Amino acid sequence: MSGHSKWATTKHKKAVIDARRGKLFAKLIKNIEVAARMGGGDPGGNPTLYDAIQKAKKTSVPNDNIDRAVKRGSGAEAGGAEYQTIMYEGYGPNGVAMLVECLTDNRNRAAADVRTAMTRNGGSLADPNSVAYLFNRKGVIVVAKDQDGKSLSEDDVMEAVLEAGADEINDLGESWEVVTEATDMVAARTALQDAGIDYDSADVQFVPSMTVDLDADGAAKIFRLIDALEDSDDVQNVYANFDVSDEIMAEVG
Repeated sequence: MSGHSKWATTKHKKAVIDARRGKLFAKLIKNIEVAARMGGGDPGGNPTLYDAIQKAKKTSVPNDNIDRAVKRGSGAEAGGAEYQTIMYEGYGPNGVAMLVECLTDNRNRAAADVRTAMTRNGGSLADPNSVAYLFNRKGVIVVAKDQDGKSLSEDDVMEAVLEAGADEINDLGESWEVVTEATDMVAARTALQDAGIDYDSADVQFVPSMTVDLDADGAAKIFRLIDALEDSDDVQNVYANFDVSDEIMAEVG
């Protein structure tokens, strides 16, 4: 999991500054719209919306875009689409298990995009429930080590979240990753806030229960496949059960 987390963190940082920012913005805006539709437009009473807004702000999405997404989702402003969540299961190169989460207003387009990306990049779709059992739903909170110029230690984070249900804390280099049961995520995030600790993102994710170690060639292939999947506007998240060492991460860039 550590290598995968480091890769996800590196990719997130890169996404903020590179040319795909617009695509990332659109996905974060979609998250906000759906959260507002499901639980109402008040972030104070809708933790999912609160966290979707937090993540968007940390990724420099303009406040106007965030406000309009909340209004569209909650029905205060016209123009919101009817998105549905679809999960596709499959395998990438080297037998890596993959879950592809789509948020779409066009089921046929989403299916075609996922199938095309898979077949062109050495992957294949699998039957429902043939891969999902290899993953568990977990709360994942990412906390920057640099908090207003002060360095946050693992003990600082542990002290804040231990009684709120944190299962583990992982070192991601420039950040700490707090993993909880999905049902404990909001409590852990709130405990961090109560302790005066700022966090970058808090999501419920699918975390692999076992991982496949990849060499440089295997890592390059899986990264290409994930990039191709995430290039689709309908693909919201890609989860995969690979792990790569720091050395291989550096080798594949």
